[in-house]
Amino acid sequence: MKYEGHTLRHELKYYINYDVYHVLRKRLQEVIQMDENMPDEEGYLVSSIYFDDMYHSAVEEKIAGTRFRKKFRIRSYELNNQLIRLECKSKYNEYISKTSTKLSFEEYNQVMNGNYDNLIKREEQVCKELFCYNRTKLLKPVVVVEYRREAYISPLGNVRITFDKEISSSTGTLDIFSPNYHTSKVLPDDIMVLEVKYDDYIPSHILSILQTAMTDRCAISKYVMCREEKRRVKLL
Repeated sequence: MKYEGHTLRHELKYYINYDVYHVLRKRLQEVIQMDENMPDEEGYLVSSIYFDDMYHSAVEEKIAGTRFRKKFRIRSYELNNQLIRLECKSKYNEYISKTSTKLSFEEYNQVMNGNYDNLIKREEQVCKELFCYNRTKLLKPVVVVEYRREAYISPLGNVRITFDKEISSSTGTLDIFSPNYHTSKVLPDDIMVLEVKYDDYIPSHILSILQTAMTDRCAISKYVMCREEKRRVKLL
């Protein structure tokens, strides 16, 4: 499905424990392939620096369930400063869409230091949007969401299934490449988040495996969890 030139996808989220995880993982590995970007079966580290504006719109709209909203983030993998992307994740009622472009380490540092001027020179719309949101709403980095992602994919239905483990929030600096960067876990050790993304359908053989876990769909937001954890830590 398309909307204003963007591909719209379904996104389902569930809390699961490690017992369910091990069963699902074993069965999924028999029918679909691991994401080729995974260095091993445990997955890869994802570090996302999320932005919010002077009105705290991103967190307030998520909590309120606003039907149409967007969040900006800078994402890196395995804390590699050569793998940095600027992304905007949009929500269109029950669907999601994502736009993304690569950032250089220099551009990353400029944004983290509050300098957005070079973004307006970029051709990509996501760069121009972030520049405009910063100028009009003082959009800026507010929290880092970090986790280890184990991912499986199927070309049928363009299905992507991920287990997000060890979900953590930044506790001090938001600069993920700083030696002073630290995180704190936001969920109990035996709980993780299962995410299922797909275009139009989930193939029946995959759905039959997932149904044991797809009982209590939740409006899970790792971003909101980490914002709340950061607020809690500041109050201590």
